[in-house]
Amino acid sequence: METEVVKLDNVTKVFRDFWLRPTVKAVDGLSLSVEKGEVFGLLGPNGSGKSTTIKMILGLLGPTSGDVRLFGKKPQSIEARAKIGYLPELSYLHSCLTPRETLAYYAGLCDLKRGEAKRRIDELLEMTGLGYAADRPVGSFSKGMARRVSLASALIGKPGLLVLDEPTSGLDPVSTNEVKTLIKELSAGGMTILMTSHLLADAQDVCTRIAILDRGKALAVKPVAEIGGSLNEYFLSKVGDGDAFKVAPFLK
Repeated sequence: METEVVKLDNVTKVFRDFWLRPTVKAVDGLSLSVEKGEVFGLLGPNGSGKSTTIKMILGLLGPTSGDVRLFGKKPQSIEARAKIGYLPELSYLHSCLTPRETLAYYAGLCDLKRGEAKRRIDELLEMTGLGYAADRPVGSFSKGMARRVSLASALIGKPGLLVLDEPTSGLDPVSTNEVKTLIKELSAGGMTILMTSHLLADAQDVCTRIAILDRGKALAVKPVAEIGGSLNEYFLSKVGDGDAFKVAPFLK
């Protein structure tokens, strides 16, 4: 039985300029896997290759070398894409649509039948606590409420893999706790979740396993339970100071 939902095998991604000259190696020989049912955290400083890795997993970018598999298939395949739900770092919503209309739109993209779509929309409105605002335009929503609409949209097709890019970014403590609780509930229900985050305490609360990237390489892949102490301290012990800011001479 296939247990690997995501598998990267010695993946490298090199970006080139207009004349096809290599400019940056964003991902460098990366190998990792995400097992069915786990919450996997992809962590790293800015420029570590997280976003490029996510784009290759989603099939938005192809690797320069190596192999990426999603449910045992190429990420660009229709079969693989039908099993993905994606929450981007920023919520892109039609401001004039209500949550109910937004979810109906995404249900149509997922080719859900009318009866099934209605049931699924009602379930998600309740799950995300949006029932009371289901028929208000999302343009009037707070960032936390808009985030919930985006998360519900990512879940409309009952994905086998949910990819979350900075799911709690910019949220207040109450909204952050609600999102983390929902992630735990989805994981308990058997959903596989891959998330990126700069908030290491949040990752430690919800992830079962993490990979720390820096300059395109995996510095560590480890179960959170084996870290023992603070994930923040463990992260800094692996990444270190990196390219620390230098004080300009005129500031001395």
